[in-house]
Amino acid sequence: MSRVLPAAPWREESGLRRIIAALSADGGANNEGGVRFVGGAVRDTLLGLPVTDIDLATPLRPEEVVRRLESAGIKAVPTGIAHGTITAVANGKPYEVTTLRRDVETDGRRATVAFADDWQEDAARRDFTINAIYADPATGAVFDWFGGLSDLAARRVRFIGDAGQRIDEDHLRMLRYFRFLARFGDGTGDADTLAIIAGRAPKLRSLSRERVADELIKLLALPDPVPALRLMLAAGIFAHVAPEIGADAAARMAVLVRAEAEAQLKPDAARRLIALLPPDPALAEGVAAKLKLSNRLRKRITAARRPDWPGLAPRALAYRIGVEGALDGALLTGDAAATQAALADWTVPRLPISGGALIGMGLTEGPDVARTLRAVEDQWVAEGFPDATRVRAIAEALIHAH
Repeated sequence: MSRVLPAAPWREESGLRRIIAALSADGGANNEGGVRFVGGAVRDTLLGLPVTDIDLATPLRPEEVVRRLESAGIKAVPTGIAHGTITAVANGKPYEVTTLRRDVETDGRRATVAFADDWQEDAARRDFTINAIYADPATGAVFDWFGGLSDLAARRVRFIGDAGQRIDEDHLRMLRYFRFLARFGDGTGDADTLAIIAGRAPKLRSLSRERVADELIKLLALPDPVPALRLMLAAGIFAHVAPEIGADAAARMAVLVRAEAEAQLKPDAARRLIALLPPDPALAEGVAAKLKLSNRLRKRITAARRPDWPGLAPRALAYRIGVEGALDGALLTGDAAATQAALADWTVPRLPISGGALIGMGLTEGPDVARTLRAVEDQWVAEGFPDATRVRAIAEALIHAH
């Protein structure tokens, strides 16, 4: 793989160029100043993938980074200044600038760092070899101390140095391993690394549920997470973060991934999370609460797992639980064609009659109004949402029968 970073649109962004100029004004890439690209932007550009987040590393101390940026008229936000990270906002776009570091103390959840002047020392504290590739902004020259280039070419995800030590420094790296394996690997993983992860999986209990959920959702958003999920199940990962997720979860996910492809839909991490959770609504809700998922996502999970609308036609189901929920339900069973066709360009209608109208038609005010209105609605839905004239006829028949 090339040791020169290819040209890419993001490298020409004027805001980025202003930041680079401010940080490298007195010494290029030597240890008295300078800046290099690092991490995902370098990795993805080498692979020909689109780049979204751009990270830069510099030996300049955080306060000097702030001074230089502000002197150049660039907004500097101290988003993680204790760990050396400043967010530079240029032309309305954020770029993360982090001072070279070395770990002083780690406990698996957080690290105490000291600022450093050595690029290789900074690279050595990162997780995977493919994330520890740096590039000079001016020349595009690539710096790779740990074989990241060959690992990218071989579709190999490998920890820098000792895998166990890297995991002990940050337990989340176990989950990151599977995500990176799903995105950049060949789907098989390394047997020794997987054994190390399996032995350390209980340490995942020390992580916040929010961090676990965030990493899981990122994995599920990838085109095909199924091989990685199978490896996670084999390593006992879910036993320590959500034991309700059983051995059949990967099979359910495979059904959904196939259904999404057949329906020509993009991966939907939320829907895939529903597939991963137990089919039992109560258990699924319990996992959602444990992972501290958003209220919106929890409602979506509940809707897709509701057992009380069996056999409803697609539009009837969409009326009851929403279009999104109806499509979720259809995809989770592996057959969404009929639901997609029925819901295409269809808007959920509103019942064209009110309780006040029922009273005007002679129904006595009280509990009977709500009960009759529900009966009218049920028949309206069952008949395929007829117009207001038919709804009035349904109401009159129910009132007279009452």
